[in-house]
Amino acid sequence: MEASFRPVSFPFLAFLFLPNFFFFFFFCTGLSELRCIDTERQALLNFKQHLIDSSNRLSSWTVHGDCCQWEGVVCHNVTGYVHELHLRTSYPEGGLATDKQYEAYLLSMFGGFVGLIPHQLGNLSNLRFLNLESYITYGLYVNNLEWLSGLPLLQHLDMSYVNLSKASDWVQLTNTLPSLLDLRLYDCQLRPFVPPTPTVNSSSLLTLDLSENYFENTLIPSWIFGLRNLVSLDLSNTYCQGPISLDLQNMTSLSHLDLSGNNFNSSIPNWLYSFSRLEFLNLRNSTLQGSISSAIGNLTSAISIDLSGNEFGGKLPRSLGNLCTLREIRLSSNKWSQEISEILESLSGCLSDRLEILYLSRSQLHGHLTDELGVFKNLVELSFESNSISGPIPVSLANLSSLTNLDFSYNQFNGTLPQNFGQLKNLVSLSFQSNSISGPIPMSLENLSSLTNLDFSYNQFSGTLPQNFGQLKNLVSLSFQSNSISGPIPMSLENLSSLTNLDFSHNLFSGTLSQNFGQLKNLVSLFFRNNSISGPLPLSLGNLSSLTMLDLSNNLFNGTVPQNFGQLSKLGYLSIGSNMLEGVVSKSHFSNLTRLKEFYAFGNRLTLNVSHDWIPPFQLEFLSLRSWNLGPKFPPWLCSQRNLQYLDISNTQISDVIPPSIWNLSSQFHYLNLSHNQINGEIQNNPSILSTSRVIDLSSNQFKGSLPYISSSVIMLDLSNNSFSKSISSFLCFKTNDSKSIEYLNLERNNLSGKIPDCWMKWNSLVVLNLANNNFSGSFPASIGYLRLLKSLHLYNNKFSGNLPSSLRNCENLVTFDVAENEFVGSIPSWIGHRFSSLMILNLHSNNFHGHIPKELCALTSLQILDLSHNKLSGGILGCVKNFSAMATKNNSNADMSFHPSDYYYGETDPLESELLVIKGQALEYSTILHLVKCIDFSKNSLSGEIPKEITNLQGLQSLNLSYNLLIGSIPENIGAMGSLESIDFSMNQLFGQIPSSMSSLTFLNHLNLSNNNLIGKIPLGTQLQSFNESSFTGNKLCGLPLSNNCAINDVNPNNENKGSKHKGGLEVDWFFVSMALGFVVGFWGVCGPLLLNKQWRIMYFQFLDHMEYKLKSLVLL
Repeated sequence: MEASFRPVSFPFLAFLFLPNFFFFFFFCTGLSELRCIDTERQALLNFKQHLIDSSNRLSSWTVHGDCCQWEGVVCHNVTGYVHELHLRTSYPEGGLATDKQYEAYLLSMFGGFVGLIPHQLGNLSNLRFLNLESYITYGLYVNNLEWLSGLPLLQHLDMSYVNLSKASDWVQLTNTLPSLLDLRLYDCQLRPFVPPTPTVNSSSLLTLDLSENYFENTLIPSWIFGLRNLVSLDLSNTYCQGPISLDLQNMTSLSHLDLSGNNFNSSIPNWLYSFSRLEFLNLRNSTLQGSISSAIGNLTSAISIDLSGNEFGGKLPRSLGNLCTLREIRLSSNKWSQEISEILESLSGCLSDRLEILYLSRSQLHGHLTDELGVFKNLVELSFESNSISGPIPVSLANLSSLTNLDFSYNQFNGTLPQNFGQLKNLVSLSFQSNSISGPIPMSLENLSSLTNLDFSYNQFSGTLPQNFGQLKNLVSLSFQSNSISGPIPMSLENLSSLTNLDFSHNLFSGTLSQNFGQLKNLVSLFFRNNSISGPLPLSLGNLSSLTMLDLSNNLFNGTVPQNFGQLSKLGYLSIGSNMLEGVVSKSHFSNLTRLKEFYAFGNRLTLNVSHDWIPPFQLEFLSLRSWNLGPKFPPWLCSQRNLQYLDISNTQISDVIPPSIWNLSSQFHYLNLSHNQINGEIQNNPSILSTSRVIDLSSNQFKGSLPYISSSVIMLDLSNNSFSKSISSFLCFKTNDSKSIEYLNLERNNLSGKIPDCWMKWNSLVVLNLANNNFSGSFPASIGYLRLLKSLHLYNNKFSGNLPSSLRNCENLVTFDVAENEFVGSIPSWIGHRFSSLMILNLHSNNFHGHIPKELCALTSLQILDLSHNKLSGGILGCVKNFSAMATKNNSNADMSFHPSDYYYGETDPLESELLVIKGQALEYSTILHLVKCIDFSKNSLSGEIPKEITNLQGLQSLNLSYNLLIGSIPENIGAMGSLESIDFSMNQLFGQIPSSMSSLTFLNHLNLSNNNLIGKIPLGTQLQSFNESSFTGNKLCGLPLSNNCAINDVNPNNENKGSKHKGGLEVDWFFVSMALGFVVGFWGVCGPLLLNKQWRIMYFQFLDHMEYKLKSLVLL
């Protein structure tokens, strides 16, 4: 039987295999002319017809072409059926450095189509792979997805960024694809309500990506839980809420789970820790809370864990360090509140030579970094940014030789950088921004040849910048902002040809800028703000054609502005303010600055010389030309700037009226400063003018007429030093039902008059109110009590009368209270001491206050200036003045008396508090040093009694004026303890006794008036009192220098016990005593006589003694 079977078998096998042999032979030898299927070619051409292909990427898709040869099409090499359709390209490696590269990329992207995806794609029945991912978000769209049912063999479907909002049945239709393994619908505007799906046929599905869709605050869609074979699930940023669903626990095949960017608002369920196959877990930014269970150690397959951006607290479990397969740990933006050394110690086991990425930024970590950091030798990325880690940088950091990204910014590191830092030769990005690292910059940094980003800003680095910095030729971004680096800028920086961002602002750099600086052709931003760089601006800066931001302000640059600055066509931000530039600026300086948006050139001696009809090529948003010469006419070209939000042309010698066209533009201004010019005319009373302005400064001009209406959005208004007149009623009571936002109002030095209306109720945001130096009269209205935020009130030099309104007691935040030179009456209210606990300046001089000084004033411990002079006060000076703590200390006050608005304010300086004070017999206005002044003035009252000895506790007091009172008694003996006194005036009182000898030790004293009292005795000798004029002591019974009335010298009594000579009958002269007396007389008058007779010699002598005393004290202290 076997023999008979064999002859039949071989012919039969030959019959079966020969046709296949010839079939494959012809294909392999190229004899076949097989082309793509015609119906599939038509389907693809129909697809192309519906697209907008601006980059012409489908140019190979021709009518008669072979679709298997078309770009993006892959056919089966035997049957010719289209198996794969790739209509997406990946982002280019290395990124896109310039705008041109990005624009070119957008045009060349093979996924950057726009249009309808036609249903004819369903004719590609053998399609296995379809990628329609569109980088132009929602550029492609569908009316439905029914055509998917014609693709039964489809295994991979990616329609990310395609608009599927009209495909309400997307779940049912994708469920009909039995072979589907990979489904990616990232950001497709999927309908939020997913209809219930009774059965799930996609049991083969391994990968599902529905991220960046909006499921309208629902739970995770339930149909997903039937996909038991899923290996990868991405539901990130789908706006799911509620706890992580319990049904997810059955999906134990998952190796990749991404639930980030949702709102679970719960803790991590314990069952999740049992997913032993899980390799990648991302729960970032999911409002998770609670602590991390030690059961996390059961995730034994984990490679990457990201729990950042949640509200986790407590300590990290030590079991995290047992996950020996772990390569990436991201735990930033939580509340671990743990010592960094403890965390590193728990991870230092099997992870020490395996961990590659560790992010613990913004995690409330503290403590010191120890040398244990050096055991993680395979770390590639390390970030501890924004914690409270302190202490020095450990030397062992240099052991992390694989490190490419290191971020220790916003911590409290101190000490110096280790010299071995240059061993980190693979570093690409390095940031120590905002720490307290000091000392020189290590020379070893020259070894970091791979470095592209270096940020050492906001530290305390000192010394000079190493010359070898030019060797870091891959640097793209370099910042040393806000350090103390000095010396010239190294010439070697010119070699950093890849540099795009350079920031050396707020340092101590000096010298000049090299003319070769223009070689850095790739520079996009250049900041040298606030240094001491001098010399002319290099012409080569005009060659930096890529520059968009240039800041050279607050330096010592001189000379003229180079004309080729006008060729920087990409420049959007230019700041050259506060230098010493001079000369003429013409239209050629701006010829190609078409993109310029911000121009700051204030504080220079520049003159703009352009024609009357010049129209700039730019449309500015921010402009500051303070202190330029723009006048005398108002610059007409400003009318062409339709986008101006910030305008400062103060102190620019304009003496003109403001054109109506500027007022028409004013509604767009947020900041307007026209101060310190001679602009005249009236301001239109139109509510729409300056309707959006936040800051308006028209001070120190010649405006006249009524005050203009202002919008409720204004925060600062300064109309001081003008000629505004009439009543304030219309201004103050305009739209009384609208709450005002204004915080700063200055109407000082105008001609305003009349009574103040009772309309302050809606001005309750005011912090500073200055109505000084006008002609207001009548009593101040009670509605002032609504200004509960008020810190500074100036009513100086008006004609206000009556009592201080009791409602003022509600203004408990007052720091300055000045009602001097008015006609207020009554006693000084005791509530000033009770309510104004923060008061630093109290000025009530030149009114009609009477009665005693209330003892409650002694509770004002912050008081530095107290002026009650020129009133009708009586009674004694309170001994509790010793409670004025701010006057009792010699330390300067740290209080900032400038105004800081609560909302944004971008003027060059904040407005300062100012005060007119009589010190040293002169009336002077103090502003910039006002916070340093400490004085008391009780002069020209009817105060009686003695000067309390407690006043000598005020050792920080600089001026004390008690003149023109009825004071009696002696000057406090210990007045010499008031070592800061520069001015004393006790004149026109009834003081008696001697001048205390301790007064001669007041070395800072340069103004003294003790005249017209009943003082007696000799003026104490010292290094100070003899330098004053006689007028300081006249009207007393004093003697001694500097008065011409010398005190009598006691005669020397003869020695009555001298015995006669034994040899002579009379008295014998003792020549020793005669010689001593004669020598004393000759020596005294030889030295002191010229001093008494020559005033200039006398002053020089005492100055010499002062100098010697200072030198002796210095030697003793050493």
